[in-house]
Amino acid sequence: MDPVDPVDPVDPVDSVDSVDSVDSVDSVDPVPAPAARSPRSRITRLLAAVVLLGATALAVGGALDGAGAEISAAARRPGGAVLLVAAVLANAAGLMLSMLSWRVLVADGDARLPMPVAARIFFIGFISKFVPGRIWGVLAHLQLGRDAGVAPERMLSGFGLGLVIGIATGAGAGLLVAPAVLGSYAWAFAPLVLLAVAAYARPGWVNRLVASALRLARRPAVEPGTPRAVRRSILLSLASWGVSGLHLWALAVLFGAPPGLSLPVTVGGFALATVAGSLAFVLPDGIGARELVLLAPLAVVLPPAAATAVVIASRLVCVLSEVAATGAVLLWARLARPAPAPAALSRTTVPEGAR
Repeated sequence: MDPVDPVDPVDPVDSVDSVDSVDSVDSVDPVPAPAARSPRSRITRLLAAVVLLGATALAVGGALDGAGAEISAAARRPGGAVLLVAAVLANAAGLMLSMLSWRVLVADGDARLPMPVAARIFFIGFISKFVPGRIWGVLAHLQLGRDAGVAPERMLSGFGLGLVIGIATGAGAGLLVAPAVLGSYAWAFAPLVLLAVAAYARPGWVNRLVASALRLARRPAVEPGTPRAVRRSILLSLASWGVSGLHLWALAVLFGAPPGLSLPVTVGGFALATVAGSLAFVLPDGIGARELVLLAPLAVVLPPAAATAVVIASRLVCVLSEVAATGAVLLWARLARPAPAPAALSRTTVPEGAR
């Protein structure tokens, strides 16, 4: 008696042709479809989008109303258009570095967060600062992170650690402005530098600080960041402050500031003013607080009238670059979204008689 012949490999074409007449034995599981949102969830998301768009439109309109004349006059100066475009690009590039600093913390360990998805979460949460109150950014991160499959604990960890690192590094970068503003009293900024150095040398205290703050707020504990992730985030955050501050330098040069002297003053001053604005969380985008802090360093390199014009122009450049970067990121995330996977065909078929 001849031995039973083994089942021959199935030709892919034959397998496709016979898909209606065979059963799947070892088929690939199709990608599960996302759960349908309830009507209440869709309405809530729509209302949130309307509020966010309205707040953004008000921010853009207010910035245009306040700085339109200054920007128009600056654009007509020799090289004005080039410096204005450079300022917008510099601030947008700094925001991308800030996003990378945050993503390092969220994608720490086993978390998976593709770059387009991370950018979408970060920038939507970022422009929520136009709505008064820090809580809206947190809620946006939690909801969008849940949609992306990232645990709320991980999103809270990334938000909290990123906030502490951003404030510490921004305050440290503010040391650049100390010699010009404080002169021999610049040593008063030394604790800020020590704070940033301590965070890099001993990342564990950053985790403990965030955990303590969450306990005081009666929030659940978060996953601590690894030392490697915290250090990388610190370096990226410092780079973000340096690049973002170049927008203020370009504007100061445009209004007549000496390029060499104004470079450290504007970069350090912008970092310090932004930190002050973020701490004034009850104000939409820290408006008022940031401008007040910016005037002191700019007055060192510019007359008062020109310094005021640069402060107002900086607000408009920042708002426009933030909105433009957010729009570009949302388009990127939509284009990069993978197409729904078709139902997989059977890889192994069984003769009809064996069913």
